[in-house]
Amino acid sequence: MYKLLAKLAWKNSFLRLSRTFLLIMMISVSMSMMLSIQALYDGMAENMLDKNRRSYSGDVSIFAKGYLIDKEIKDIISDADTMTKDLKGNPAVTSVIGRVNVQGLLSTARKSSFITLVGIDLEDEKQFGQFEQFLKSGELSVEKNSAIIGLELAKKLKVKIGSKVVFSTQDIHGEIISVAYKIKAIVQTTNIALDAKGMFVDKTRLQKLLGLQSNQVSQISVMLSDEKVTKEIQNRYREYDVKSFMELQPMMQQMQDIMYIFNSITFMIVMSVVFVGIFGVMYVSILDRIREFGIMMSVGYHYKYVRLQVILEAVIVGFLGYVVGAVLGYGMLLYLQYYGLDFTSFSDALEMWGYESVIYGTIKVSYFTTTFVAIVLASLLSVVIPLRKLKKLSLVDIIKVEK
Repeated sequence: MYKLLAKLAWKNSFLRLSRTFLLIMMISVSMSMMLSIQALYDGMAENMLDKNRRSYSGDVSIFAKGYLIDKEIKDIISDADTMTKDLKGNPAVTSVIGRVNVQGLLSTARKSSFITLVGIDLEDEKQFGQFEQFLKSGELSVEKNSAIIGLELAKKLKVKIGSKVVFSTQDIHGEIISVAYKIKAIVQTTNIALDAKGMFVDKTRLQKLLGLQSNQVSQISVMLSDEKVTKEIQNRYREYDVKSFMELQPMMQQMQDIMYIFNSITFMIVMSVVFVGIFGVMYVSILDRIREFGIMMSVGYHYKYVRLQVILEAVIVGFLGYVVGAVLGYGMLLYLQYYGLDFTSFSDALEMWGYESVIYGTIKVSYFTTTFVAIVLASLLSVVIPLRKLKKLSLVDIIKVEK
């Protein structure tokens, strides 16, 4: 019996071929567009998270107690070499670097701005976060008194490659010191704080300038292959402030939440359109065949079989729409993943908020599983009202319906 019902449902699904084809196309196009939007939203978020992680904090950052409150050079990690060696002994740690951060005033002949001067080991930074990928112009070098400046800070001070700037701050003893740097490169990390207020110089020279020892740093950043190790590191170094990436940059968590809300709204809108489309087609299809159903029931075909047949028809059309949409959507996701979407025309606005002008999409299995569940659910719900209407009609009324 059920085999016969399946055959009837399959054939009735294509009774109005053009209508069924249009419905399948509507579902597939809506689904592929929704997948693309989800991929771009997630791609924007993950790109920003990745660059913030690589340019600054890593998965975990360690600071001396009190540094995150006042950010004074006196709050320093004094045994960085030992900690670095210890951290590298953990198999889940993929990379460790130490930085010296100091607040001060950066001046040109015309302008000045309070900035964070970051002492780095350029080779270590390349291994830690592929620092060379942030280069916008110039040549990456921190030799002697060379400096690398953030893009937005360069714009603010109107400096370019070859410009000279003077940085003033206090050393570890509280003495005012000043040093001149020559801009060798401009970088864009998409980390808003670094791009707007960061300048990078050689760590060893900065340590000497500030009166620090070679094993004294302001921050130790750690990259992990397993984020679960974060808790282990926090427990091991209780005498320090050990912060995970999200704890250190709560704005990133907010941005992820916002992207999740955008994705949810988009998902609901598209699924509503799919539901209305299936509902409209199934409603008209049932009304067109109401006399047929009446005759079937009058000769002993129970209502529950009619109901099951109609449900199967809706699920078949929804499933076919899903399959075509999944193939079409996967193709679009592959394109977005490898080629991205070029928003160069809006690059200034995007870069201001930490986004790249070319946005690449991501591919997640959850896109397809959640959509499958939603389309099947929409298909089932779409036949509820037509079936209720059919059930309320008496056999006499149904048979009287004109063909």
